[in-house]
Amino acid sequence: MTDTIAFLKTRRSVKPREMSGPGPSAAELETILTIGARVPDHGKLAPWRFIVFENEARLRAGDVIAAVFARKNPEAAVADVEVERRRLLEAPLVIAVVSVIKPHPKVPPWEQELSAGASAMNIVSAATALGYGANWLTGWFCYDRDVLDGLGLEAHEKLAGFIHIGTPTRPNEDRPRPVLAELVTRF
Repeated sequence: MTDTIAFLKTRRSVKPREMSGPGPSAAELETILTIGARVPDHGKLAPWRFIVFENEARLRAGDVIAAVFARKNPEAAVADVEVERRRLLEAPLVIAVVSVIKPHPKVPPWEQELSAGASAMNIVSAATALGYGANWLTGWFCYDRDVLDGLGLEAHEKLAGFIHIGTPTRPNEDRPRPVLAELVTRF
């Protein structure tokens, strides 16, 4: 078994609450993003882009999320608003993968969205291969247009998710995996 196959068979997401600093260096971040851009891309459209949240940018993004949550939930407790404000604070680095559909006669939107998903998975894999913990997450705020606008997304853009990256604070245990016999058929 090659090292790559062994890596892929044992890769595991790390919860952001089980991460701390340091996060990737500038050179490591460039590697992670380069690998994130090296995915299947029918038509060479690059139907995705990345937003990097580090340091105080994580706080500013949290303020956007909290403000939208508070406005849409006026009866919410202060503690609940604070939970929303802290959404991007557990890991030292968060990368948003933005799905950008580009009209094309031969490349349907679904293929472009799949390419953005492949990009997110490559980012997770690259960060993990560099020794960091990584986790691809979504949540209500990934689908809320007011949050997306506040984070600078254009009207035609969507979020594939946020990838949280940091140093694991404890050993990561595997979880039960699907039984292939329940998922695989032959035609």
